[in-house]
Amino acid sequence: MACAMPCDPPGAGRATRIVLASDSMAVREALGRLVQALRLQALPEEDCGTAEIVLAEALNNVVEHAYAASPGEIELTVTLSGGALTCTIRDQGRPMPGALPPGTLPPLAPPDHIPEGGFGWYLIRALSRDLHYRRQDGHNLLSFRVGREQSPPGVGAVSRPETTPD
Repeated sequence: MACAMPCDPPGAGRATRIVLASDSMAVREALGRLVQALRLQALPEEDCGTAEIVLAEALNNVVEHAYAASPGEIELTVTLSGGALTCTIRDQGRPMPGALPPGTLPPLAPPDHIPEGGFGWYLIRALSRDLHYRRQDGHNLLSFRVGREQSPPGVGAVSRPETTPD
């Protein structure tokens, strides 16, 4: 994991910026270090688990979809404040189709025909709050919060995108 700024553990109100390569191993390593640091900062175990799930889904979406055609960098900024973790993911990959994250579950079929993917955005929406996506100056920007004052499951909504020309 490459860090463009010091990789100090996230502290109360202090932003931590992590820059990582767009590959699954870099995502795994960054998540492991981040979750360990959050535990040291006394973020409740349930919130650490939620943050890990949401970040894993969002970061792996960047790797698999935004950078599917060519590699690039992913910038993750996290701030721990008031028991909530605010996360922003920035990349220069392809924009989301329709300028919005997918909003529904894939159709469910008999167990031998369940799709491999398509559940990530459902999990992201259900486990986070204040979910925002926009495309700005050639960058995808996704932000959300997890932790204290969590929305009830299934309530996560996404704001309308703000786009600027690439």
